[in-house]
Amino acid sequence: MAHLIDGRLLAAKLQQDLTTKAHNLKIKLGRDLCLAVILVGNDPASQIYVSKKTQKASEMGISSRPHILPETTSQAELNALINTLNKDITIDGILLQLPLPVYLDRLESISQIAPQKDIDGLHPINQGLLFQGRPTLAPCTPQGCIQLIKSCCDDLTGAHAVVVGTSVLVGRPLVPMLSALGATVTLANSKTRHLATITSQADILISATGRAGLITADHVKPGAIVIDVGITRHNGKLTGDVDFEAVKTKASFITPVPGGVGPMTIMNLMANVIKTAESN
Repeated sequence: MAHLIDGRLLAAKLQQDLTTKAHNLKIKLGRDLCLAVILVGNDPASQIYVSKKTQKASEMGISSRPHILPETTSQAELNALINTLNKDITIDGILLQLPLPVYLDRLESISQIAPQKDIDGLHPINQGLLFQGRPTLAPCTPQGCIQLIKSCCDDLTGAHAVVVGTSVLVGRPLVPMLSALGATVTLANSKTRHLATITSQADILISATGRAGLITADHVKPGAIVIDVGITRHNGKLTGDVDFEAVKTKASFITPVPGGVGPMTIMNLMANVIKTAESN
């Protein structure tokens, strides 16, 4: 039976240290650390995520400035707001809540954010530095995955890690991050042929596709570490990519959904705000 990797508990431990750092920086800077949050439209899930992030920031003594824009906001108007925030020296980090409405260009919008204020770690410069092995601001969810893995396996040298999901938010950044720790990494997706054959060779299996129940017991090597990044609403409840009840009897460690990766994502967002404030 797998041991549960409790993301809430690990995030709470990190929060104590980060809150102290934020307090000390506030004294040094003579002002509050500040996070600017941009939300375009009225997507209910995005509203909940923004609320959770700003609430966590408040708990840690980090102020937030929400910018709630209507569904009709143009690309030019969004770009202009981002450029204004880039120039504001009292803003330490900028969070652009995704997804954006379909008519807005996600990549263009992300590229407008100053790299030194890009707390999501998604700007092309920050992702390029990550792939060069010179990370500055790492994407928050992949960083959370690494921390969860290291909480139960400190040395990844020689381990075979399989990542299912190829998004620029999670899957692709995990490849250089795991490689830097000495792991051998295979990147797959939900349509990969003979997926179970590939994933069942993994010492560390990370799934980030948003397809409920994609990973079954047949996909998992006995004793593997399983990190479930996916989260969808299925039959009225939140669930992940992993068939938790079946896989927990086969893995050595497993994350729950919710309560696994999610709390770590938010905590690493706060860590990146502090990092950008330190740079300022």
